[in-house]
Amino acid sequence: MTLNSITSPVLQRCYHCDELITSGSQFQLEILGEPRNLCCAGCEAVAKIIVENDLTDYYQHRTQTAKKSDIVPLSLQALELYDNQDIQDDFVNENEQHYKEISLSVDGVSCAACAWLIEKQLKKHIGVITIEVNITTQRALLVWDDSCIKLSHLLIAIHQLGYKAAPFELDKQEQHYQHTLRHYLYKLGVAGIATMQVMMFAVALYFDVFDESDNSFGHYLRWASLLVATPVLLYSALPFYRNAWRNIKTLTLGMDVPVSIALLFAYGASLYATITKQGEVYFESISMFTFFLLLGRFLEIRARRHAATMSANLLKLIPAMATLVSGKRVAAKTLKISDVVTVFPGEYLPADGIIVQGSTTIDESMLTGESVAVKRTINDTVFAGTINGDSNINLKVIHNRKDALISKIVRLQDHALYSKPQIALVADNVARYFVGAILVIAISTWFYWNTNQPQDALWITLAVLVSTCPCALSLATPTAITCSTSMLGKLGLLVRRGHVLETLCKVNHVILDKTGTLTKGNIELVATQNFSKYSTADILLYAAELERYSNHPIATMFRPYQSKKVLFDKVENIIGQGLIGTIDQQHWRIGKYEFVTHGQSPLSHSQLSTDIEHYSIWLSCNKNIIAAFKIEDPLRDDSQQLVNVLKQQGMKVTMLTGDCSVNAQRVAQQLNIDHFLVNMTPADKLDYLQKIPSNDVSLMIGDGVNDAPILAGAHLSIALSSGTDVAKSSADIVLLGEKLLPIITARQLALRTRKIIQQNLIWALSYNLIILPLAIAGLVAPYIAVIGMSTSSIIVVSNSLRLLR
Repeated sequence: MTLNSITSPVLQRCYHCDELITSGSQFQLEILGEPRNLCCAGCEAVAKIIVENDLTDYYQHRTQTAKKSDIVPLSLQALELYDNQDIQDDFVNENEQHYKEISLSVDGVSCAACAWLIEKQLKKHIGVITIEVNITTQRALLVWDDSCIKLSHLLIAIHQLGYKAAPFELDKQEQHYQHTLRHYLYKLGVAGIATMQVMMFAVALYFDVFDESDNSFGHYLRWASLLVATPVLLYSALPFYRNAWRNIKTLTLGMDVPVSIALLFAYGASLYATITKQGEVYFESISMFTFFLLLGRFLEIRARRHAATMSANLLKLIPAMATLVSGKRVAAKTLKISDVVTVFPGEYLPADGIIVQGSTTIDESMLTGESVAVKRTINDTVFAGTINGDSNINLKVIHNRKDALISKIVRLQDHALYSKPQIALVADNVARYFVGAILVIAISTWFYWNTNQPQDALWITLAVLVSTCPCALSLATPTAITCSTSMLGKLGLLVRRGHVLETLCKVNHVILDKTGTLTKGNIELVATQNFSKYSTADILLYAAELERYSNHPIATMFRPYQSKKVLFDKVENIIGQGLIGTIDQQHWRIGKYEFVTHGQSPLSHSQLSTDIEHYSIWLSCNKNIIAAFKIEDPLRDDSQQLVNVLKQQGMKVTMLTGDCSVNAQRVAQQLNIDHFLVNMTPADKLDYLQKIPSNDVSLMIGDGVNDAPILAGAHLSIALSSGTDVAKSSADIVLLGEKLLPIITARQLALRTRKIIQQNLIWALSYNLIILPLAIAGLVAPYIAVIGMSTSSIIVVSNSLRLLR
């Protein structure tokens, strides 16, 4: 044998951990479209989890291979993958305080006790800033300090409580919803078929159709009923047992605790009676009880899903695919900043971007609520999820998918949903203690009837446990809040705080900014008065270059005159006053008259023309007046209607503006505003707010940097989307469209929401107060109790869904 005839085996390495693969290993898995060899069952299992959870980006972005995997702690290893920064980039955000923030899907949350338990347990962990659970959407908002605790540790903590938590993904949520609904249908089908069969046996047993010689046949029917009812108890009723066991383990009381007790005790008593041939059996009650409970829960899940999907469905508007300018089709979620894509007529825009070629009309109704398409051309910003109307456009991507406006809207709406108003907290506490009271009353009821009529004690106790279950009480508030918040988003109002709906109902004093709020903010230069040797062109150039450092609507007016021929060494923006700049050791100012003249008047009355008081913007150099500018700012189309409706509703309307008295007075007269203050600095506005009567609940509406302090200080505040980022970050609500009237609609919706919540709570409490004494007295059969309890929950959810109309 020659040396060349000897071949060495090719050494292969594990795709997951990079260790050598021993000969004979058969572990293989398709990853990123190719079959990959793996060294052991542990690596295969972990790799499979990564693929099944759509986390294959881990393999594309990892900087080093994973450690060799142990097959035992698979669930923990799967959760640890979420600590990978590359994976977190898809679903973890950083808030203003630089804490990590994530929206989680939480499986198994069924009532207020579940939400309370998760929040209470996670807040014990060092590094958890906030955790808020919404039972309607079955989602949680988690904010944590990543330097103190890892995300995987918090997910494990939730899993240890008996719930399954994972980052919220719309497609996965939809799949989970369909999976849950399908399993409920299976369980419902088993319970329904068993109920029909057992009821036939029960009729024969109840009406004593057998004579004494046929007792053996009656006993046979009991055993047949036991056989049919057992799958109902062991399979159909599983969701109730799981929730109850979870509550018992963590020493909390949820609504499924009394339900499970009722089922198990009824089955245990019936089993005993069947074996000993003594006493009554309740197999038909068990089957019917479970069937109606599942039917109620099934309808409730569908209704709650309908209430929760409106905001999340916005994300569905982002198309799955995008066309690069080269013609190549790619996944929209893979688009990166500066990519250029082509959007054809009728297509949804795949990303936020700036139009670099073409002109078109864009349907932005999904953002603003306004059905009329708007004209967009080169250099205009357009947003993902809107619809291209007329012609082809090319746009350069400016945000990745996570930071797109539509994604921010969904996140902010989630924030509002997670923040619980005071009435919701009260209802949750009442529901939790109510379960404890039910158990005490049920025990007392059993002792009483067992002493007086032992044969009726069990079924009366079952009726008490079931009929008074506070499902409706737990759902009364969150479903209404979810529906109304979704409707506000549909109206073009982006809710950023949880107290908005509560406070909107109480507002009695509306404070309005003028420029850019009551007016369009499209300020036009009408006239320029020259007091110097400079030409008008030079004056406009100096003014424009100073205003370059401001984002006030007035600065926009000067943009056409910018040319960068004049370069100021240093420019300082004095919010609410004007700007100061230095060039060639000359000190220029632009702004209010008192500001540019340092409080002095260098011009004599003879130098001022008769209409000079109508000039609101002044330019000076070394305290010498150079020029004055006369401007006009047309009113918004619906400003008059807004003010009229507010006054008709008995509200005090005040206008605060930093503008001069002449312009402010003109606007106040046009809008019939009696209370207005002029030449207000940001500090003046905040000072005014702090001095209003204590019984005034204020609503501030503004758009500028100078409005930020009062927006933050008011009981409730609304910033316009055309306003500054500072104003929008200070406000409780951002108005996305150009119309003001949605503010009126929002208040009407808030009043309706309060009324609906009151109706829900009155119904839930009244039902329990009425049914409880009847059940204790033995006047309510168990199956009637089940129907009543389920119907009560469905009524509450359905009543809340009226807010979506």
